[in-house]
Amino acid sequence: MPTRINIGPVHPSTHGVLRLVADVEGDTITNLEPHIGFLHRGVEKLVETRMYMQSPPYMEKLDYVAPLAMDDAYVATVEAALGIEVKERAMYVRLIQLELQRIASHLFFTGALCNDMGLMFTMFMWCFEDRDRVLDLLAQTTGQRMFYVSMRLGGVTLDLPPDFADNCNEFLDYMEKRLGAYENFMEKNPVFMERMKGVGVLTSQEAKDLGVTGPVLRASGVPYDVRKAKPYYVYDKLHFEVQTDNRGDNLARYRVRIMEIRESARLIREALRQIPEGDAKGMPVKLIGPAAKNRTVTVSRECPRGEAMMYMVADPQKPYRLSIRSPNFVNLSALPHMAKGHRLGDLFAIMGTLDLVMACVDR
Repeated sequence: MPTRINIGPVHPSTHGVLRLVADVEGDTITNLEPHIGFLHRGVEKLVETRMYMQSPPYMEKLDYVAPLAMDDAYVATVEAALGIEVKERAMYVRLIQLELQRIASHLFFTGALCNDMGLMFTMFMWCFEDRDRVLDLLAQTTGQRMFYVSMRLGGVTLDLPPDFADNCNEFLDYMEKRLGAYENFMEKNPVFMERMKGVGVLTSQEAKDLGVTGPVLRASGVPYDVRKAKPYYVYDKLHFEVQTDNRGDNLARYRVRIMEIRESARLIREALRQIPEGDAKGMPVKLIGPAAKNRTVTVSRECPRGEAMMYMVADPQKPYRLSIRSPNFVNLSALPHMAKGHRLGDLFAIMGTLDLVMACVDR
């Protein structure tokens, strides 16, 4: 007869507000049921009661590890609904900001993963120190260190400062060398490798059937990335490869994110070389006319944790309806399948490789 164990919602490796009910025989998981909703704030309904550009702060709190990504997804949805074109220079600025945010997010993932497993606190501190360098760069171009609210209709609040390219390239040189030290430190640790290799395997067919996206999907060998499949901004003018790994285990999900940091660095360098002169400032917030009434749009974005989608029915001054497809919510739904048959101690490593942000799960 299986024993039922309650894990969370205050367990440190469930990131605060996730409750898991696990059935175990010995220490083997036979069934797992996530319980969510502890952080639900009804953001979709809150947005429907406010004018369009009063809502970006709500979006940024959904994924507080990569706030710019959800901010961008929402503002792009408003722009699509209202028929607003983004300035060419602003497209490059947004892309650079988003790829820096991706690097910061994946650094957070790497450090938190080691911490979740009770391994290598050194790695946690290294990642946070390097993430702080990325936040310094984002502060230079947005004026804020964490919650940016820097997207404006058709552009951004602040253009890149004059010395930004030099500062950014200097950091990227450092980061590319630093990743080698990360890999050497973790992948030569036998305990780390034993808890990662062959654990939490998700085949490509299972990943597609479960609807996971982002690094979790690409680590199962499926080369789907919104930036390639449905290019936005100037991604189609830049050269980059979708990073994949065919093994589908914990190790693959970690390695895909490390590879994506390198790929983001290449994207940022190329964007800095190609960025045109001009104005990147967005339009001032103002009342929107009746042209948007009843227009329906759906926008997809490749966020650090996967594909975020927003469905909006527009009204003249505020959304009539907003529905968010959270990559965190869908990826979490795969956890029971991934954990079944593994030992209870492996659960936290598997969950760590999903890179969950619970505010985005609960919304």
